[in-house]
Amino acid sequence: MEKANWTSPVVGFILLGLSAHPKLEKTFFVLILLMYLVILLGNGVLILVTILDSRLHTPMYFFLENLSFLDICYTTSSVPLVLDGFLKEETISFSACAVQMFLSFAMAGTECVLLSMMAFDRYVAICNPLRYPVVMSKAAYVPMAASSWAIGGAASMVHTSLTIRLPFCGDNVINHFTCEILAVLKLACADISTNVISMGLTNVIFLGVPVLFISVSYVLIIATILRIPSAEGRKKAFSTCSAHLTVVVIFYGTLFFMYAKPKAKDPLGADKEDLSDKLIPLFYGIVTPMLNPIIYSLRNKDVKGAVRNLVSWKHFTR
Repeated sequence: MEKANWTSPVVGFILLGLSAHPKLEKTFFVLILLMYLVILLGNGVLILVTILDSRLHTPMYFFLENLSFLDICYTTSSVPLVLDGFLKEETISFSACAVQMFLSFAMAGTECVLLSMMAFDRYVAICNPLRYPVVMSKAAYVPMAASSWAIGGAASMVHTSLTIRLPFCGDNVINHFTCEILAVLKLACADISTNVISMGLTNVIFLGVPVLFISVSYVLIIATILRIPSAEGRKKAFSTCSAHLTVVVIFYGTLFFMYAKPKAKDPLGADKEDLSDKLIPLFYGIVTPMLNPIIYSLRNKDVKGAVRNLVSWKHFTR
């Protein structure tokens, strides 16, 4: 695909990828391929054990199952295209770029809401254990998970619609490895102030509000844990939420760094993408989904026991 000229509308884009150095491209290809296989294996096993092991049929593991499925969908929407781009100059049609923008933003938004739902689940389990079966009944946690997907999808639809309605009549080269919305906005040949404002509002809704909610939940959780008289009891209580807290810190830390300050189009530097603007999405888009099942498996005895049962085929010999 040739670069579009400055008078014709853009019908497709060229993705430059992670690096212009061939040796680095080969290294990235191998690393990302290995990480993607680990993501599929780790999250796939986690979904499988939560389905097969009746001990894991609880709200916490239902949310974890959703998180694993989300991570698989999130990475599958972009990683195959990224890998293909390492082998040749990657071109993508305007419609395919829009679909990729929608899926990646929807998955990120869904995860933001889902992680806050998981924090609420841990709050009720530790701070109000006697009411836990009532508050976190199936009639409650299934709609909670469903609403996470619905909210993330709705927000992504708004942002994708606002982006694709913009005229792209100049350079069609995206200095990124996917159709990342901030990178695409830099190519628009029109005022993007509406997009920047909507992105700011979304940051408040999907970053500010969930982080505040999660922070308050964990302040109450920690206060409750500290009131437990025995050291063993405190350790057991904290172990039930330490994995979630670790995932929250990693996910929101990278997401805040990338999206907390929306970038308007800079005519003087639109073609000078900061390397961090590629590596940070790579981290929360590939590394984080790879770490999630590892973190939950290492910090949860029930999950480790279920995985051992699955490996030894105990589920099929009972």
